[in-house]
Amino acid sequence: MRVLLKLILDCDPDAAWRALQSPTAFREVALPWLDFRSDEPAGFPTTWGGEGAGSGSASASASGSAAGFESGSRGGGEHRVRVRPLGAFTVGTQAIRLDTLRSTDPREGATRILRDSGGGTGGLLAALPHLDHRMAIAPDPAGPGPDGRLRTLYRDQLIVRAGVLTPFAWYTLWAFWQWRGRRLKQLAPTWAYDPELDPERVAAREAARDVDAAGAEAAQAAARDADVAGAEPPAAGRDEGQNAEGGGASAAPAEEGS
Repeated sequence: MRVLLKLILDCDPDAAWRALQSPTAFREVALPWLDFRSDEPAGFPTTWGGEGAGSGSASASASGSAAGFESGSRGGGEHRVRVRPLGAFTVGTQAIRLDTLRSTDPREGATRILRDSGGGTGGLLAALPHLDHRMAIAPDPAGPGPDGRLRTLYRDQLIVRAGVLTPFAWYTLWAFWQWRGRRLKQLAPTWAYDPELDPERVAAREAARDVDAAGAEAAQAAARDADVAGAEPPAAGRDEGQNAEGGGASAAPAEEGS
C-alpha cells in the first residue's frame, strides 16, 4: 500500500534538495509527534552524505534502480536511529539507507529523487523491515510566481509492506504523513536562507564581513589621528611660544643694565 504527498513548497528546488540532505530537517518535519535520535556513536552528521553518516553497509540500496529510474550517488551508507513518540520513550529502531535516483523519462529531466530503502530493525518497527520511501524535487510546473520566484513541486511516496499488519500500518503512517506535509510547507520558506550549505551565500557573507572590518579599522585609525591632533599643538606653535617667552625674559635685564 502507498502513502502519497504532492505539494508546492515556497522555496526554490535547490533549497528543497539541500533540506532533504539535512538530518536536522528530517527531524524537524516529524516533531513533535515523533523524535528521531541518532543511534550512531558520532551522532547525526551535518548532511547525510557527510562524515559520520553511519558505518553500516550501503549494499541494501543497490536495488535503488527500478523501472523508469537510474541510480545516482549513495547517501553516506546506513544510519541507525531510535524513534520516540513525543520524545517520551523508544518504540523501536530504524535504519536509514539513502541513495539518489534520476528518472529516465525525458519529461522528468529536472527531477531529483532521494530514496530511503531502509526499514525497521527493532521493537515495534521490526514489523516494517522494508520501506521504499521516495522524495522527488522538481521546479514548479507553473513557472515563477508573480514575485518572480521559482517554487518547488514536492512529491513523496511511501510503499508500506507489513504483512497482515499492512492496513493498520498504512492508516497510522497516512495520518503521520499528513502532519509531515503540513510541516514541510511551514518550514520550506526557511530553507531558502540556509547559508551554511550554500557556498555562494557563505562567500558573499564573508566578503561583506571583510569589507565591514576594513571600514571599521579605517574609521578607528582616523579617530585616533584626530584625537592626537587635537591633544597636541603643532611643534612650530610650541617653538614660537617658547621663543616669545624667552625674548620677554631677556629684555628686562637689558633695560636694567642701561
